[in-house]
Amino acid sequence: MARTDLNQLTWFQAVAEERSFTRAAAKLGVAQSTLSHTIKQLEARIGIRLLARTTRNVATTEAGERLLQTLAPRIAEIEEEIAALTALRDKPSGSIRLTLSDHALESVVWPKLKPVLRAYPDISVELLLDSSFRNIVEEGYDAGVRLGESVEQDMIAVRIGPDWRLVAVASPGYFATREKPRHPRELVGHVCINTRQETSGGLYAWEFEKDGKELRVRVEGQLVFNNSYAMIDAAMSGYGIAYVPESIVERHIASGALVQILDDWSPFFDGYFLYYPSRRQNLPAFQVIVDALRHRSQA
Repeated sequence: MARTDLNQLTWFQAVAEERSFTRAAAKLGVAQSTLSHTIKQLEARIGIRLLARTTRNVATTEAGERLLQTLAPRIAEIEEEIAALTALRDKPSGSIRLTLSDHALESVVWPKLKPVLRAYPDISVELLLDSSFRNIVEEGYDAGVRLGESVEQDMIAVRIGPDWRLVAVASPGYFATREKPRHPRELVGHVCINTRQETSGGLYAWEFEKDGKELRVRVEGQLVFNNSYAMIDAAMSGYGIAYVPESIVERHIASGALVQILDDWSPFFDGYFLYYPSRRQNLPAFQVIVDALRHRSQA
């Protein structure tokens, strides 16, 4: 037996409840002749009469009444579920995957995400710490966070933080027996804490700038990390000079636990940007995250 057309059943329900083809047709927004033809098709298909028609009114037969009592609660349940699904469409929910560095997480992303996640419990966020450059489309990320200068041209980029800089620091104990460098080239004669670049695999050449003159210095030392916080701990423990984000060592410099050097040679970098392919921008949950992270200048 062929499957029953749902339209036939809902249209039958409308006629049975209105007890009028005219009123039912107006309610459904269809022509009365089309409605009458559809009900006749339903009756012919199941081989039993469902409606008793007169020139003045329409009434259900015994079989029609039985079908109506069966249909009404089920169709109401379907309509309620469709309404719930429609509401869900506009309600921010779902899972978002981001790739970002430890510094981006601590300095910008996590402070802004905390209140948002409390306000939207149906949004879940997976944060994967990684300093290397990722193909976010191929690797299944919804977005990435990187410095503005590193974002690919074909991505949508949204600034999420101010410009910042790296600063060279070491413990007072380290400088107790050594002269403080006055020029970046003098770092070559010092013990430094290196950074491994995950993308290239090489060691980061420290970048400096003064009066429009750029300079890169390759340093040497006993330790190599790919984590800023580990480098800070090592510097505070006297293992050498570290080149780390200023924002996460300011309190250590203020307390005297670390000594800053070469301040006038430390340039500012373009701040962090959230980048993503255009296909992500229409998802409500993702838009909530973008709006929460968006940088708002204090100026």
